Amino acid sequence: MKDLGILHYFLGLQIEYTSPGILIHQSKYIKDLLHRTNMLDSKPCTTPCHPHHKLLTHGSPPVPDPGIYRSIVGALQYLTFTRPDIAYSVNQVCQFMHSPLESHFVAVKRILRYLKGTMQLGLCYKPGSLNLRAYTDADWAGDPNDRRSTTGFIVFLGNNPISWSSKKQHTVSRSSTEAEYRAMASTTAEVVWLQQLLKDLSLSSSVTPLLLCDNISAMALATNPILHSKAKHIEIDCHFVRERVQQGIILLQFVASSEQFADILTKGLCFPLFSSHCNNLMLGIA
Repeated sequence: MKDLGILHYFLGLQIEYTSPGILIHQSKYIKDLLHRTNMLDSKPCTTPCHPHHKLLTHGSPPVPDPGIYRSIVGALQYLTFTRPDIAYSVNQVCQFMHSPLESHFVAVKRILRYLKGTMQLGLCYKPGSLNLRAYTDADWAGDPNDRRSTTGFIVFLGNNPISWSSKKQHTVSRSSTEAEYRAMASTTAEVVWLQQLLKDLSLSSSVTPLLLCDNISAMALATNPILHSKAKHIEIDCHFVRERVQQGIILLQFVASSEQFADILTKGLCFPLFSSHCNNLMLGIA
């Protein structure tokens, strides 16, 4: 083994040390990607996708060379390690890897144009508490192709984001409550795992992790067993979350939709709201 000193660059991740803390970004990786795709001189745009825009499986001709599409999208997936702001948009274009259309390639180019204007953005990590706080959200039946919902969550350690996800649910939800509850179950599983990881590292906190949701009905399902008769088709998720709540492993709290940080992981947003959530995700400039 050899001591290489303070970490500055590792597998495309650039680490800069500042007085408040550290900044992790991938500006060199982005620049190389833009150069490879001939997008280095493209016009920047303010958001990675159009507000509430959905990609369709029809309506435009297929991409002549799907291999190029898959290569670019694969590179964008690696960028989500430090850029949660593009997680939803990348998740959208990833769903058409097998048969991409021209409209999908246009969406990919918009992500690249957004990266062109935000090349220096990265995650700012500052010293703070070891309390876990998670935001969970779902876009009910948001996919017009199969009407499945999108789960989005982000977990904070103190004020620092350490885990996030934007993923389409495996089954169709029959109500917004069901979609939100499935998202809540996925987030709970992530929080429980992080809790155990921190415990193994001797960094556990005595404060109960907080799970913030903007759906009152989903929160009621997690605390009121009488409502289970209305949701037997999601019974496993119901019991999984309720057990953790009853055991005091996790604490539920309502959050207004305007303060739902996970909203950026479930749908395309207009620039003012998107920019606000980027600040909430502790994104800073290198």
